[in-house]
Amino acid sequence: MNKFTIKPQWSLTREGGGSLMPRLIELLRLVQQHGSLARACEASGVSYRHAWQMVRQGHELFGAPLLRMSPGRNSTLAPLGEKLVWADHRIAARVTPLFESIASELEAEIAQAVAGPPAMLRLHASHGFSIEILQQQAAADGVTSEWKYCTAIEAVTALASGQCDAAGVHVPHGEFEAAGVAHYRPWLKPQTQVLVDISTRRQGLMLAAGNPLGVRALGDLARPGLRFVSREPGSGTRLLLDLLLAQAGVDPAGPVGHAPWERTHAAVAAYVASGLADAGFGVETAARRFELDFIPLQTERYFLLCDAAFFETPAMQQVVAILASEEFRAAANQLPGYDARHAGEVSRLEDAFASLG
Repeated sequence: MNKFTIKPQWSLTREGGGSLMPRLIELLRLVQQHGSLARACEASGVSYRHAWQMVRQGHELFGAPLLRMSPGRNSTLAPLGEKLVWADHRIAARVTPLFESIASELEAEIAQAVAGPPAMLRLHASHGFSIEILQQQAAADGVTSEWKYCTAIEAVTALASGQCDAAGVHVPHGEFEAAGVAHYRPWLKPQTQVLVDISTRRQGLMLAAGNPLGVRALGDLARPGLRFVSREPGSGTRLLLDLLLAQAGVDPAGPVGHAPWERTHAAVAAYVASGLADAGFGVETAARRFELDFIPLQTERYFLLCDAAFFETPAMQQVVAILASEEFRAAANQLPGYDARHAGEVSRLEDAFASLG
């Protein structure tokens, strides 16, 4: 099967002429990563002379430096360079899941045009890091599939209407489990649906490194002037946040509930890491990847939901085998805050959640 890859690339053109080269953004990102223009050149395959030429052109375009040089050819990003790199991080975090979904659709269309309608798994899922690993391993294992990232409600709605074969959703553990199940209840079909475990994961507060504002709990989000970023309304993570806010005595419909929002955990983390917010809410893996502090607040179960009849198909059985493999469990367990010890285990819907019994 052909593999499509779509990556974001942006440019900036100044009124009156002159544009910022996409290759310069990559170079600045590598300087941030390696702490040296020379090492950034080695990583990108660009000559030191050409790199300096790009940096100078960027300086001329904006009238402000992009780098700060120090003895020994060490380099740090100047404030403008930092802004440009963090803009690139936020763009990638926001659009990568969308591009992956589009690429998957194209792969399925081309496969059908070349070889006729294949046996295919159509999976709609709330975006998560363990589901990314499953997608990668399924592709490597030859599973013909079409993936679409969406909110958990959109995923179960698509399953109920026959637009997908399996839906990736998440439900909180403990006292909020019943509320989480009730959130999906109109689309659930006890007696005819099964769950396949993927992992558990921790959600909590993402905070700027060092937690300079001393945020300790959700109640602190109500402080005047504290900037917060959330997930989008309708997402399972936003539902969990609203439940936790109400428990902490913070009105979910108040100012915190009207804070800016992002569509992925990585985008929330990038928003905080770039200095646009003081705190965000999401999974621990995203916080660690952007070197943020993290306060765990809730563990939840992430799983695939499908009809019992579809569960017996070769495509779904292959996915279950991947989830139960040591390779998948080892990879998912490397994700901070994730636990995949029960990956691949299967249960009836009504057995998994007492509120459906």
